[in-house]
Parts: sequence; C-alpha cells; structure tokens
Amino acid sequence: MNAVVTSRTPMRDNTSGVGTLLRFALWRERLSLPCWLLGVGALVAFQSLGSQRFYDTPQKLAQLRETIGASAATVAMGGPTRLLDTIGGEIVFEIFAYLAIVVALMNMFLVGRHTRSDEETGRAELLRSARVGRWAPTIASLALAGLADIAVALAVFAAAVGTGLPVAGSLLLGVVTAGVGITFAAVTAVAAQVFENPRSVYGAVGLALAAAYVARAVGDVGNGVASWTSPIGWGQRSYPYAGDRWWTVLLFAAATATLTAVAFLLLDRRDFGAGLFGYATGRPNASWALRSPLGLAWRLQRGSLAGWTVGVFALGAAYGSFADSIEDFLTDNPEIAAYLPGGATRAVDSYLSLTVSIIALLSAAFGITSVLRARGEETAGRAEPILAAPVSRAHWLTSHLAVAVVGGGFVLACGGFGVGLSYGLTIADAVQPLRMTGVALVYLPAVWSIVAIATVCCGWFPKAAVPLAWTVFAYCAVALLFTAAFDLPDWFDEASPFTHTPKAPLESVTAAPLLLVTAIAAAGLGVGFAGFRRRDTGF
Repeated sequence: MNAVVTSRTPMRDNTSGVGTLLRFALWRERLSLPCWLLGVGALVAFQSLGSQRFYDTPQKLAQLRETIGASAATVAMGGPTRLLDTIGGEIVFEIFAYLAIVVALMNMFLVGRHTRSDEETGRAELLRSARVGRWAPTIASLALAGLADIAVALAVFAAAVGTGLPVAGSLLLGVVTAGVGITFAAVTAVAAQVFENPRSVYGAVGLALAAAYVARAVGDVGNGVASWTSPIGWGQRSYPYAGDRWWTVLLFAAATATLTAVAFLLLDRRDFGAGLFGYATGRPNASWALRSPLGLAWRLQRGSLAGWTVGVFALGAAYGSFADSIEDFLTDNPEIAAYLPGGATRAVDSYLSLTVSIIALLSAAFGITSVLRARGEETAGRAEPILAAPVSRAHWLTSHLAVAVVGGGFVLACGGFGVGLSYGLTIADAVQPLRMTGVALVYLPAVWSIVAIATVCCGWFPKAAVPLAWTVFAYCAVALLFTAAFDLPDWFDEASPFTHTPKAPLESVTAAPLLLVTAIAAAGLGVGFAGFRRRDTGF
C-alpha cells in the first residue's frame, strides 16, 4: 500500500518541491487574497471609526455596558462584557466573532483548494508526476495560509492603529485574529486527509467553525468554561485593549502544532487521491428521483441547502430573541436609531426589517453558491456526460437554477420563521412566526435578482464568474448594512435590489416595486441562459 512506502521515504524526498508549489499557490491566489485582506482591514477600520464616533465619552460606554450586559442574546452574539471596559474592547466585542469567521473561511478555502480540490480534479496527480514530494502540497498550502495570516495580522494592526486605537492592543488583536486563521487552516489540513471530496472537507470545517462559535456563545452567557474550547473564545478572552492577555497566543500555537502533526500522520496512512473515509458505495440501481437533471441537481445540492437552512434559521432565532429589548437598547443608546431604517419611532418594526434584510442577504448567498455549483460541475467535467445524453443545455441549467431559486426562497422563509418564532415566544404571540415568514418572503425578488446576476456571470463570464458573483454580493452587503454607518453617498446603493424592495414590516408592501424587481430578475436569468447556450461548456 502507498502508505507503507511513503512512511519510510526520506524527509528530503517528501518535502521536495515545496518552494515551487508555494510560489505557484501565491500566483493562483494573486486576485482573491488581496480581496480577503482588504475586506478584513476595511471591517476593522469602519467599525473602529463608527464606535469611536458613537461612544466618545465614558458615560456612553458605561450605558452601553449596562444595556448589553442585561441581554444574554447580545452577549451570546458579541462576547464577554469585560471587553466593554474600553472603546477598543467595544470594537472587539462588536466584530471579533465575525472577523474570526471571515479569516477562518479564508484559511479553509486556501488549504482546501490546494490540497483536496487539487487531488479531486487530478491537478495534484499531474504535479506529483514531477519531483514533488508527498508532503509538499500540504506543507505549501499551510505555508500559504501562514503567509496570508501574517498579512491579516498586519492589515488588522494597520487598520486599528490608523484609526487611533492603542498600539499594544492593536498588535494583540492582529495576532489573535491570525491565530484563529492558522488554527482553522490546520483543521482543514486534517479534514483534507479524512474526507475524499472538497465538499465534505468544507462541510466538516464549517461544522467545526459553527461549533466554535456556539461554544464561545455558551461560555460567554454562562460561566466561561465553554469559551476555552473555542479558538474564537481564545481570541476574545485575550482581551485586546482591555487587559492584553498575551499568553492565549500559546493556545493557538499548541492547537495548530497538534492538528498539523495529526494531518501529516493521517497523510502517511491514506492512499493518494483517497481519504480515510471514501465515497460510500451506492445502490446498484439509481432511484427514480435521479432519472432527470433536476433530480441530480437536487441530490448534489440538498446537503448545502440543509446546512444553509439550519444556519439561517438559527441566526433568525437569535435576532428575534432581541427584538423585544430593542426599545430599551435605544433608550440608552439613542445614536443607534440613526442606523435603523425607521429610526426610533417604530423601533421594533425597524429592527425586524433590518434583521430580515440580513437574512435575505444570506439567502441570496445560498443562491449564489447553488448557481456556482453548476459552474463547478462544468469545470470538473461532470456536466459533459450529461449533456452528451439527450439533455439540452437549457434543461440542465434550469435544473440547477430551480434549486437556487426555490431553495433560496425556502432558506429565506425558514429564516423569517426563526425570527418570528423567537420573537413570538418572548412576547407570547403565536401569530408572529407566520407573520415574519410572510414578511421575509417580501424580499424574495431581491434574492432572485442576485441569483440572476450570478447566472449572467456564469453565462457570459464563466472564468470570472466566482469573483464577479461574490463581488456583487459584497456590494449588496455594504449597501444594505453600511451606507448609513459609513456616510456613503445616496446614489451608492441604487444598484442594489434591496434598495428597491419595500422594507417590510416597517413599510407597507405594494406590488409595483416587487413586480419590477422580479421582472429584472427574470430578464437576468434569460440573459444568463443566452450566454450559456452560445459558449463552450467547461471553459
């Protein structure tokens, strides 16, 4: 077996070609990596400027601490209240969990793409035909992640210091953010040895990330013990700007070293191209549900749909649990009202409108992943055998888009139901789940519009479809969440479909804007179909 031979291979042979692979990986990531770094730095800088403008006196910070400390839901979403002792800590409280998730995902994609994805597509086999050692791809991917995390630390440090925060706390914030990243890079390296396909790797790392977030939340609401089982909790409990606890960095180093050792141990015990857990043996005959392109598309995407549904429902439930407290929160922090669509006059509906908009944005993200899955089937060569059968291009693409369109609506409805369920429980109103589900579906045309844009990208700009689709998503996110906070010009958000969607339940719902956005979405789908029909597949 391959493992027996490689375990006796000299270290020099196992690691040959690392430098070349690392340079090649840096070239492949020359566009995406700067985008990640720019996003991380911008998030820190904008939050820092906004928080320093809001809480410019000790009294305002004390009011915030008193209000947030009384809300378990806010603590669960933010972190330990000790961070609120200083303005820098308040910034960490607001964004660190999200910052950690972004950096963890960046590392997951970096390591997964250069290890398991390359093995699945056969690219790694081509590289291994040259003088490339067995360990070299994994070492190069971890080195790439390490370099990216160093750049993340520098970006966070520069953004924090550049906006006036203390140097020592900024340095610690950058280091622990990078620590979360490199820890999840090592987690991905382990998962890449265990599972045989990238989707399982990403699913396993995603579950680990969700578990880390939940453990941190449980610890922050409880006695804090659970937070020490989470890398996100380690970062928050280093208390940048509120004590600067540096020894927590050792936890990241120990976890990364242990996980990396496990990854290489497993790497020597599996066959090249395989995982410890291989594909399950299928049934001798396909079920009737797989006798159509739609059945196949559903089979390929049902796991992703289930994951997004559960995640968005949980987020909606968390948002809804805080809705009844929003008026008290605004009483202590009236400046926040400026960032709610309707201000403080109808605080609860204004808050619900904002939270459902965020859920709609996440539902659109599922739609993008679903459309891009069709593109992934193309580039992997799995679409060709299907299209060689009596299946038209339109039929094949429609099958995947059906999952994106219907699945996006389902995720949106479940998120709205989650908001209504938790809000209804807090105010003892059984009608709220159905009401908020209906409210959420008002945003469905906007979700479809983003799906249509992703389809246009796949149809006409297939090689750039992934970055283009996610750039559109990032623009919509900034337009929805930060136009007011960052004092962006009024015209900035005009191209976002969410701008032209009634802000239910704050605003009355009329048919005209919904029909207009739906018509634009339908036109976009048609343009995307036209592009797909005229080009070669797989390119």
